[in-house]
Amino acid sequence: MPTRIPRTLLAALATAALLSSGTALGAPASAAAAAVAWDTDRANTAYAANPNAVTASGSENGATGPGLAFDGDGVSRWSSNFADDAWIRVDLGATIRVDRVALDWEAAYGKRYVLEVSKNGTDWTPFYTETAGTGGSVTAHTYPQEVTGRYVRMRGVERATPWGYSLYSFKVYGGEPAPASTTRTNLALNHPAYSDFYQHAGNSPAFVTDGGRPADLKADSSRWSSDWNANRWISVDLGATSTISSVDLYWEAAYAVDYQLQVSDDNRTWRTVYQPSAADVAARRANVKSPAEAVGVHDTITLPSPATGRYVRMLGKERRSFYNPAPATAQFGYSLYEFEVWGTGGSAAAAYPALPAEQPGTYRTTFFDDFTGGALDRGKWRVVRTGTEMGSVNGESQAYIDSADNIRTENGALVLRAKYCKGCTQAGGGTYDFTSGRIDTNTKFDFTYGKVSARMKLPVGDGFWPAFWLLGSNVDDPSVSWPASGETDIMENVGYRDWTSTALHGPGYSADGNIGARQIFPNGGTVDQWHTYSVEWTPTGMRFYVDDRLVQETTRNKLESTRGKWVFDHNQYVILNLALGGAYPAGWNQVTTPYWGLPQSSVDRIAGGGVQAEVDWVRVEQKG
Repeated sequence: MPTRIPRTLLAALATAALLSSGTALGAPASAAAAAVAWDTDRANTAYAANPNAVTASGSENGATGPGLAFDGDGVSRWSSNFADDAWIRVDLGATIRVDRVALDWEAAYGKRYVLEVSKNGTDWTPFYTETAGTGGSVTAHTYPQEVTGRYVRMRGVERATPWGYSLYSFKVYGGEPAPASTTRTNLALNHPAYSDFYQHAGNSPAFVTDGGRPADLKADSSRWSSDWNANRWISVDLGATSTISSVDLYWEAAYAVDYQLQVSDDNRTWRTVYQPSAADVAARRANVKSPAEAVGVHDTITLPSPATGRYVRMLGKERRSFYNPAPATAQFGYSLYEFEVWGTGGSAAAAYPALPAEQPGTYRTTFFDDFTGGALDRGKWRVVRTGTEMGSVNGESQAYIDSADNIRTENGALVLRAKYCKGCTQAGGGTYDFTSGRIDTNTKFDFTYGKVSARMKLPVGDGFWPAFWLLGSNVDDPSVSWPASGETDIMENVGYRDWTSTALHGPGYSADGNIGARQIFPNGGTVDQWHTYSVEWTPTGMRFYVDDRLVQETTRNKLESTRGKWVFDHNQYVILNLALGGAYPAGWNQVTTPYWGLPQSSVDRIAGGGVQAEVDWVRVEQKG
């Protein structure tokens, strides 16, 4: 249940797409400087130089050999032998940092398969695992993994059809990391890059060191893009202590008006070595264009004296403004094509750190409530009120209030009940015709990782929107907010009798673009019966269950490879609520009157009493 996305932000999101047509304040990059091989398909290049660089476990016939997946022809194809464990691989001819792999499947695609990298062609390391493939075109970004090698392989695990695996194309992108140098060079080239936030997998920090930028600093290609916050940074690991003489920043239209360049020896303590002058900042601030007119800028910063350090970062202080439309202005994030660090030193050994592994140990209960007391246990739960703990969200019709009419315990269960009274409730500066209940564990029990479960019985009726979910505890931090906080929807229902849904929300996969699934109850089950809804949240993924039946599995690996940043590595808290109408119900029932997503029949049900969600118990289990 998304909670922090005002309509002004939704309108701005629509405009953000225009940022790719980006007005240069500094000298634009020359065509010669931009002529680099950052967009070269390294697999195609290797095959063209040596057809024997491509091998496979077998082929369907002589007309579908493995080279046809690497020939640059989108019509020809490789088709494997008819075996689940069939594979195809390419020898790139040199060790590179792999940025991404793109597969274009024919109708005979892989349901389960693994992409792997090797330095010697014998020892393989997986970097992308597909467990529910649907064919089509798949781009697997490697960030934030360390994927360096000479050989890349697709290893099949399970075919989706009785035929073999069939690929129109198998493309590999990346480049050789800059080695240590005693002469002045770009030490950042193909080195690890990091940022606190980024918009989605296609705009990750890895793009700022790939050597690529459009010559006009305008196209939507090869760029990092932050979320919409002024206090954002991006950094580069040079691999070893270096002597830095200058830095080139190639900005897209959404550049920093003011920023600091900083260096560090340990990636924790930073020293500022450059900041634009007040006059420069004023000139950059005054350059306001419409998104359609704006283009990027090339900043060359020659340091007054060389700086030493292993890490270099750009810390944003103020974002550029755009007419949206004139005379109104809007600000988006920071968008950077390339971050070049010129000097001596460095090391090609710079590497991304290993990702977290699964936790050891067995589960134990760390939170439990079976609601058998005479009232809600406020030592465990916070009652959330519209206008106090939260504002109105998602176009919903109810006000959440602290009243026994809406939140109570009875018969050993928590009851969240909807009430109707025309114009009776004032909350947060608004007038509401409905009240309902919402409780959470924020400030009472916030936690990282575990099994989270509840046994619930839900109302049936268009626009009734009960939910059991988790929200990142940093959601109210203005430097984070939603969706960067992360949101885990364990169960949502919008009044339909036979199904519920699950979802994950984060940067690059929020609101209608969430990563979710819809489950239909087997054997005629319905939401107004008792069911157990749960999620197992680990450092490597999320697994959602209904009555112990797996209904959605999303791994960190697949999420970050294809969608965006994994933001489920910090505290979340539990929420139970009953909303009425709003965006999610309206998207299904198409109701606009008398309330958005809430038809008159449901209003009459609420007015008649008895529309409620019941919770038998809630449990959190954790390892350790």
